[in-house]
Amino acid sequence: MSTRIALVTGASRSVGKGIALALGSAGWTVYVTARGEVGTGGPLDETAAGVTERGGCGIAVRCDHRDDAAIAALFARIADEQNGRLDLLVNNVWAAPEGFAGFTEKFWQRPLSDWDPLIGVGLRAHYVAAVHAAQLMVPRGTGLIANISSFGTRGHLHSVLYGMSKAGLDKMAADMAVELSGTGVSTVSLWPGLVRNEVMQGFMDRGLDNFQGYPLANAETPEFIGRVIAALADDPDIGARSGHTLITAEAALDYGVTDIAGNQPDSHRELFGGGPLY
Repeated sequence: MSTRIALVTGASRSVGKGIALALGSAGWTVYVTARGEVGTGGPLDETAAGVTERGGCGIAVRCDHRDDAAIAALFARIADEQNGRLDLLVNNVWAAPEGFAGFTEKFWQRPLSDWDPLIGVGLRAHYVAAVHAAQLMVPRGTGLIANISSFGTRGHLHSVLYGMSKAGLDKMAADMAVELSGTGVSTVSLWPGLVRNEVMQGFMDRGLDNFQGYPLANAETPEFIGRVIAALADDPDIGARSGHTLITAEAALDYGVTDIAGNQPDSHRELFGGGPLY
């Protein structure tokens, strides 16, 4: 198979960076985006370089996902450089409200402008990217669109708008799958568990062993999520999962995927009430 092409949005750090690196280890060409400068050795450049060091090809593209025109230009560039090919879109970009210092206030105590980043970027920008991705994937009859969602769909997590945006991503994957049926393009929504990103690792380095009651010892790394996505993209029967919301720890068991230390992260399904997903 020729080199496959992926786009991971919001990849300068945390989950997006880990996903990009894992895809690099699997030999993918990975376009990575963020709002920061490119070509200055900054975080996004570091992600792209890491993808290349892993054996893939990392391409950093500055993109403000609040801007529909910028998103359109991003996909036009991919189409031009890759002869219309895009095999995987990972919708991960996220933006915090201005002045954000943690989800500590109730919704009626927060400014209405919180809607713009949490829904405008956390949901709408994903929809816009999915539209452009489908326009490249459907004519080729293959592709996967993966949304990074959250257990905040199931139970209260962080804030009202956070939960609304994540629930929207799950429903978006479910309904897009209906309209993509028969095209060869699949879409899924993913619920990572507690993620050992840069912030969480800092807490652990200072001796914290849990976060809001959840143990950190077996938290999943950002790369673990990328390994699960790589396994999904490799699955010849991915169409059977199209439209589904998947818990990364549970999908990992299905595919025999482990985290970078060889451990198997825990599913938090029961902590958020159990029951079925989309």
